[in-house]
Amino acid sequence: MLTDKTNVLELASLMLAHGIKEIVLCPGSRNIPLVQTFSALKEMKCYAVTDERSAGFFALGRSLESGNPTAVCCTSGTALLNLHPALAEARYQRIPLLILSADRPEAWIDQMDGQTLVQPGVFSQSGVHSVNIPEFRTEEDHWYGNRQINEALAQLEKRHPVHINLPLSEPLFQFSTPSLPEARIIRTKKFPVQRQAIMEQLDKFLKYRKILLVVGQRTPGKTYFLPDSIVCLHEHIGNHPCPDGISNFDSILLSLTENENMLEQLRPDLLITLGGHIVSKRLKNFLREKTPQVHWNIEEDDHFTDLFCCLTHHIQISPELFMECMEALPDRQENTDYARQWHQLSDQIICPERGYSEMGAIGKLLDRLPTDSILHLGNSSVIRYAQLFPIGDRIEVHCNRGTSGIEGSLSTAVGYAADSHHPNFVIIGDLSFFYDANALWNRHLSKKLHILLINNEGGEIFKNLPGLNSEKESSDYILGKHQTSARAWAEERGFHYLHACNEAELDQSIKEFIRTGAEEKPILLEVHTDSNLDSTKLKEYHNKLKNIII
Repeated sequence: MLTDKTNVLELASLMLAHGIKEIVLCPGSRNIPLVQTFSALKEMKCYAVTDERSAGFFALGRSLESGNPTAVCCTSGTALLNLHPALAEARYQRIPLLILSADRPEAWIDQMDGQTLVQPGVFSQSGVHSVNIPEFRTEEDHWYGNRQINEALAQLEKRHPVHINLPLSEPLFQFSTPSLPEARIIRTKKFPVQRQAIMEQLDKFLKYRKILLVVGQRTPGKTYFLPDSIVCLHEHIGNHPCPDGISNFDSILLSLTENENMLEQLRPDLLITLGGHIVSKRLKNFLREKTPQVHWNIEEDDHFTDLFCCLTHHIQISPELFMECMEALPDRQENTDYARQWHQLSDQIICPERGYSEMGAIGKLLDRLPTDSILHLGNSSVIRYAQLFPIGDRIEVHCNRGTSGIEGSLSTAVGYAADSHHPNFVIIGDLSFFYDANALWNRHLSKKLHILLINNEGGEIFKNLPGLNSEKESSDYILGKHQTSARAWAEERGFHYLHACNEAELDQSIKEFIRTGAEEKPILLEVHTDSNLDSTKLKEYHNKLKNIII
């Protein structure tokens, strides 16, 4: 049976109508009418996650894997505030995430009653669409609530995060409704854009000799075959937008640090950007200094993104449609010198050695990653080291680059893997792992989950920051030094635990770590490295790059 709370019933009916069929349920008492209703609906798939901060990122992972909005339901009070990091990540990665919060009746807010704080609009500064749906007392309440819920759920179609707050009065535990009511559904309609008109505009403006396309973070999608005269730069989180795209451009720019003449030759005439975040600070600095004549940013939203400080045209169109039109353009063979120059530089870049270090361990795994794997990267050092190595073009890559925080990286991967049919490999540093260790306090751990934990007892990336002098009295605070191992936690949570402290142990363990097809339990490989050696190896590689191109 379902709750008798009419606002909850209306919400559940409209969620199913709008195709929202997965929900993460967090424990509590004020949200029991919601939990009882959703768990009783056979159309709804429910996941139980206790830690709200982890639950938000778990739901984000489910949205990434399924391609559909996922909901998170929490109780009243500070439980809701723990969902803020995941909502911020969802906003900047454009992932549809729906937060449902139970609340106390408005009359009791700020009256020293338990678990009462101002919940409506609490995420407004993060650009989250928020509505408050009190219990329906009149027909007008019902009409207004229905309209607000429909409007909020429509925002998910635009890939905006949404927060729906529901004040619920006592009694909370009356479950007398046998089925959901039929609710009025208000849908949005998107009119098609005329492809021929776009083609004519592109053909008119793609007259420039040096055209550079930069593709930021995007969910896996179609691969586009662009004209040979267009250079496509992308990182692994761009998920292979072009078969001849260049992913080692950060190393190219590093190798040319002292070569001003060559950097000037790489200055584009026309810069086209689409997708989300770019990790490479060198590319950002390069394009801010070597500004193009024209910069187009392709984005469906009306929000202007001027990352490289040279935006001239905000083109409000679907990036997918834009790329399809680019793909159909005739090639201009006389304009291929610029592309040839980029590709020749790319071919000269060497990969780091796979010796025993954080960088080497990541390289060894990426060399052996099974085809059709899902790869989840932690932030900070991990995503930057991973970019130094090639990966297969059928491997999907995900990372919480929306806000680039370390929290939630593991929970997002665990959520993605929960119902994934592919092997899921996670590469994560120790601070990210232990900060989000509640991700493993989860009954939905997939047997297809493989976690490579690089443990060098602190934030090694901070040692590589230029200009930072880590004096003894402050270094422990800056680096987050510790002496923690994941062994006990992993084994208690049912993982098959492996560890390595030298190259021979790593080579042996990684063979078992990458084995897929008959997994009996999730697996965690903890690789203990020395942060000083890790930092030294990276500097040695950088020095090699600076001497490779003259």
